[in-house]
Amino acid sequence: MRKKLIFIITSFIFVTVVGVVVYAVPQTLPASNALEVTFLDVGQGDAILIEAPNDVDVLIDGGRTKKILDLLSAELPFGDDTIDVVIATHPDADHVGGLPFVLDTYTVDKVFEPGVSSSTQTYQAFQSRIRDKKIERILARRGMRIVLDAEKNIVLDILYPDRDTTGWETNEASIVARLSYGTTSFLLTGDSPIEKELYLVKHDGIALQSSVLKLGHHGSKTSSSESFLKTVAPLYTIISAGKNNSYGHPHPSVLSRLTQLHIPYLETSKMGSIRFVTDGVTLIQE
Repeated sequence: MRKKLIFIITSFIFVTVVGVVVYAVPQTLPASNALEVTFLDVGQGDAILIEAPNDVDVLIDGGRTKKILDLLSAELPFGDDTIDVVIATHPDADHVGGLPFVLDTYTVDKVFEPGVSSSTQTYQAFQSRIRDKKIERILARRGMRIVLDAEKNIVLDILYPDRDTTGWETNEASIVARLSYGTTSFLLTGDSPIEKELYLVKHDGIALQSSVLKLGHHGSKTSSSESFLKTVAPLYTIISAGKNNSYGHPHPSVLSRLTQLHIPYLETSKMGSIRFVTDGVTLIQE
């Protein structure tokens, strides 16, 4: 009886140790199937790099400074000097400030914008590069679809804005897009405020459900309403903000709401750049 008990205990310990070891080994996905989405640590701002399996690259926003170039250099393969699509969610400096440097350094085919303008020197520099380099400029509108990989059906759907944004407050015009691949998806919201979140809840409902949600406006209390969070029901949320920033992002009320709803949140200010890899079924946070 004693020997039998010792055997059971030993077996249990062995299985537990093996289980821990297996769990600790990082999962990997075949590169030919892997979609990578990286929330770049640009400090107080937004920048998201999407890399499809067929080498199509999309950059959403570029932070405030030239730092974006170092981050892209670290993420993109050596010698890759092309970014197929750049999306500027809105003209604020913490989203478009780094984009003139991107357009100077990389060959860009298309730029998507919401259509709202700004008189700031930063935004005007961005517009100047688009004109000088004769890059195709497209006004993003609800219903547009950007196909990243037709074979694997990896698509980026524009959910907002749904109309002409001339004269709007810049955050209210933010482009909201949903990236989908198989059963995995990413909802990317720029600085979209609560009013626009409720519009999306009303018009899209459960179609907003996504694996990963980039919280609007860096975790500000002006975004991330309870209704929106419940509807999206993300497995992860991302807060892209600078360490000890002067705006108080993320706001304690937003963090409290996420905790109450049992929604995990990851912060670039604490983790640096945050990467997800998916084959359309499995989602890995690296």
